[in-house]
Amino acid sequence: MIKKRYYRLLVAGFIFLTLSCASNSAMKKEKAEAGRNIGEAYLRQRQYTAALKEFLKAEAIVPDDYYLQNDLGICYMGKNRLDMAIKHLEKAIKLKHDYIPARNNLGTVYLAKKDWDRAIAIFKDISQDLLYATPHYPLTNLGFAYYNKRQYQLARQYYLKALELKPEFMLARRGLGKTYIALNKPFKAIEELKAVQKKNPKFGDLYLDLAEAYEMAGEIDKALDACDQAVALSRPNSPLAFKAKEKARHIRAIY
Repeated sequence: MIKKRYYRLLVAGFIFLTLSCASNSAMKKEKAEAGRNIGEAYLRQRQYTAALKEFLKAEAIVPDDYYLQNDLGICYMGKNRLDMAIKHLEKAIKLKHDYIPARNNLGTVYLAKKDWDRAIAIFKDISQDLLYATPHYPLTNLGFAYYNKRQYQLARQYYLKALELKPEFMLARRGLGKTYIALNKPFKAIEELKAVQKKNPKFGDLYLDLAEAYEMAGEIDKALDACDQAVALSRPNSPLAFKAKEKARHIRAIY
C-alpha cells in the first residue's frame, strides 16, 4: 500500500516537473519571439545597433531560430560587418535549407563583398526555384553581378529576363540602361533610363547615367542638362554633386 502511494507521488511529481519545464520553455520562446519582433521593428527603421541588442538577447534564449539568424545576418549587413552576416545567414540556411530569404540575403552579402562568382551561384539557384514568388529579384542581381564582371551580354540577358517577369521593376531597367552604355548602345540606354526617370524624376544618380548616355550619343546639350539636374537633386558637396560637376567640366573641355 505504501509502495503504491509512493509510486503515485513519484509519478505526480514527474508530471509536475515535466509540465513546469514545458511551461518554462514556452515562456522563454515567447520572450525570445517578443524580442525578435522588437528587433525587427528597429531593423525596418535601419536602427541596426538597437536591433542587434534585441536579436542577441533573443539568440541567447533560442539559438536555433532560423528567422532570428536571418535577422542577425541582415543586421550585421546593415552595420557593414559582412563576415558576421555570412556566419548567421549560413546558420539560418543550415537550420532550414529551403529558407529562400536567407539564401537571397547571403547572395546580397556576396555582392557587397564583390565576390561575384559566389553571388552568381546563389542567385542562379534561387532563380530556378519554381516556388519563389519574386524571381525578378535574383535575375536582376545576376545582371548586376555579370555587369560588374564586365560580361555585359550576360548582364543584358538577365536584366531582360527580369523585365519580362516584371516590366515596371526599375532597378532592372536602370541596370539594363547602364549595360547598354557599356555595350556602346547609347540610344537604347537613353530609352531605358528615360523610362526610369519617368517613374523616379528625383533620383539624382540616374541623371549622371543619362549624361553619359547623351554624351555617347553626341547630344551634348542634353548631357550638360542632365549633369545640372544631378547637381540640383544632390546635397551640396556630396559625392554625386562632385561627380556631376566633374562630368560637366569634362564634356565642356572636349566639346
